[in-house]
Amino acid sequence: MQHAKEKKEELISPFAYTLLRNELLPELLGKEEQPILYWAGKHLARKYPLSSAEEICQFFHEAAWGELSVISSKQSKMLFELNPSYNHSSHFKLEAGFLAEQVQNMNRCTTETFEQIKKDVVLFTVESNLKDKIR
Repeated sequence: MQHAKEKKEELISPFAYTLLRNELLPELLGKEEQPILYWAGKHLARKYPLSSAEEICQFFHEAAWGELSVISSKQSKMLFELNPSYNHSSHFKLEAGFLAEQVQNMNRCTTETFEQIKKDVVLFTVESNLKDKIR
């Protein structure tokens, strides 16, 4: 099973990934790229519901988005750090939307994610409004 996983990871070409993220998507989506990718991340999270921060980190790895780790976790705020698989983008809205929806589903409160790009990592601040419950 591990061999199959290693083989799968070998099939992801950095050039192909960068080509899609930096060239094709911006061209197709134009000035609406960032809000559309945020929505798309939320949509992916609804298709692949997860139940813990550990599962979210594993998903990021399997999706070749990079290595995600939890830096801090409080009731209404979580801080994640991403070491991207490919240094490809000026924004990480797809990943931010995915995190927002996953955490929202876990805590049943409206949630939003903000990203901050540092030199080699991306910090995601996930904030939940505990007063705005979701059924």
